Amino acid sequence: MTRTIYIVDDDDAVRASLHSLLSVRSDLVVRGFRSGDAFLEEAAELEPGVLLLDFHMPGATGLDVLQALEGKTPRFVPVVLTGQGNVGLAVQAMKAGALDFIEKPYEAEVLMQVIDNAFARLEENSEEAARLNAAEAKIARLSPRETDVLKGLIEGRSNKIIAYELDISPRTVEIYRANLMEKLEVRSLSEALRIAFAAGLFPKD
Repeated sequence: MTRTIYIVDDDDAVRASLHSLLSVRSDLVVRGFRSGDAFLEEAAELEPGVLLLDFHMPGATGLDVLQALEGKTPRFVPVVLTGQGNVGLAVQAMKAGALDFIEKPYEAEVLMQVIDNAFARLEENSEEAARLNAAEAKIARLSPRETDVLKGLIEGRSNKIIAYELDISPRTVEIYRANLMEKLEVRSLSEALRIAFAAGLFPKD
């Protein structure tokens, strides 16, 4: 599998150095950006990948980039490059979504290990996104009434109580329940609940 890594650094020498170091790996596709603004302009069109992000840049800083990406589909796993002694900045970056940070000047082995960790996280994110999409697609098959019944089941209500609250007969609740189980392609209530939670249909607490 080809892995894409994005270097966002305004220092041409740093970008060139990282590019030559990472190009040794045949499974990596390396792209460079001279500024955070340049990366953000193209981010929506880019393949998922690991982001090597300089903290101090003219225009959009590393922190600005992290904040712009925050809350969006986890298509990028950011790793922040920072000067030695900037632990406070590194903590700030990790709070804003960076997986890790690397101090300059970096050791090649340390850099590669962090990058491998970041790709492992990216794969987890991709699998999680796939599970979410699959769960959402199944929930979308339900009619509004079937969704109401599922919500009642999630809240621990019996068929009789759900029937009373929805002003329908318990037998009708049973039919909706059977239909939603079939649409969700599950055999047990616990499996149905897992799909509902995975889709973010109802809060877990």
